Amino acid sequence: MFESLSAGVIAVAVGLAAVMTVVGLYLVIVWPLTFWDLANLGLEKYGEWTDTVLWSVFAGGSVAGYWCFSGAAFKSRPKSKAATQMRTSKARR
Repeated sequence: MFESLSAGVIAVAVGLAAVMTVVGLYLVIVWPLTFWDLANLGLEKYGEWTDTVLWSVFAGGSVAGYWCFSGAAFKSRPKSKAATQMRTSKARR
């Protein structure tokens, strides 16, 4: 369980790093050239969604971590009966 929650924290950290990269590129490239401060975009209306997005990323990362760390991601799929019957019929010849 600890590993799964750690994967959720890592997912949030990767998302934070991506946002920081985009903001950094904006500050290095766009801001010095245009002095456009994004004040007139009206991003305040999306402020209510931040908790939902953050918890969704954490939950998705935790589920993906559980899937990987439990070994379910690496278990082999059961072979279909048609494939095994074809192999045995070829072996009989």
